[in-house]
Amino acid sequence: MLENTTFMNLFYSTNIEDGLAVLDAVEARHCTQVLRKKVSDAIVVVDGKGGWYEGIIEEIGKKSCVISIQKEEQAYQKRSEYLHIAIAPTKNIDRLQWFLEKATEIGIDEITPILCARSERKVIRIDKLEKVLITAMKQSLKAYMPKLNPLTKYADFVKNTGTSTQKMICHCAYDENIHLKENYTIGNDVLIMIGPEGDFSDKEVELALANGFKSTGLGKNRLRTETAGVVACHTINLINE
Repeated sequence: MLENTTFMNLFYSTNIEDGLAVLDAVEARHCTQVLRKKVSDAIVVVDGKGGWYEGIIEEIGKKSCVISIQKEEQAYQKRSEYLHIAIAPTKNIDRLQWFLEKATEIGIDEITPILCARSERKVIRIDKLEKVLITAMKQSLKAYMPKLNPLTKYADFVKNTGTSTQKMICHCAYDENIHLKENYTIGNDVLIMIGPEGDFSDKEVELALANGFKSTGLGKNRLRTETAGVVACHTINLINE
């Protein structure tokens, strides 16, 4: 591992083979023009799938940058539990982007935007949101980029979640909801659903319960959708530390 990781800049590439990593035009521009990296400088590249690559810049082109890999580590800082959050996109897309950024920094494996009865946003751009994930992954020195699924209708999602993981639906319908920290079993994979600003409808809660979800809460305070998502993410990570 390179020393002094506090101020390290990571670069992202999916073009890694035969001991070489190639940065695309966007990453290469940031590396060579913004950060002024030169041939023979040492940098770190991640592939978003757990691969951490330490190398030396070998060649700088107009639209690419080639790195000679000197050392690599697979499954870098891999988490033992798998965290999947399904969340209703917020009307203000900036708030959804904030959630994606913070959840990636904290630690999350998969995110599914869900279209609910009370959803205010019915269209999202996956390509734009993935850029947020890439930036957050690099900023937080991670080698895994969360999987971001397409916007999915609530009923379709709930009916196809399987039984191999703990499943929770966070909502405000019941005052007696057990807190997530008490419902969750440490070390287990978990799927948590977060509803829109108007919360899940009664029918949506009933459908979730009928498909193996546990009703749960995140405390007494009323939280915005993106805040609830971050609280759920942090709770699971904190329990598993």
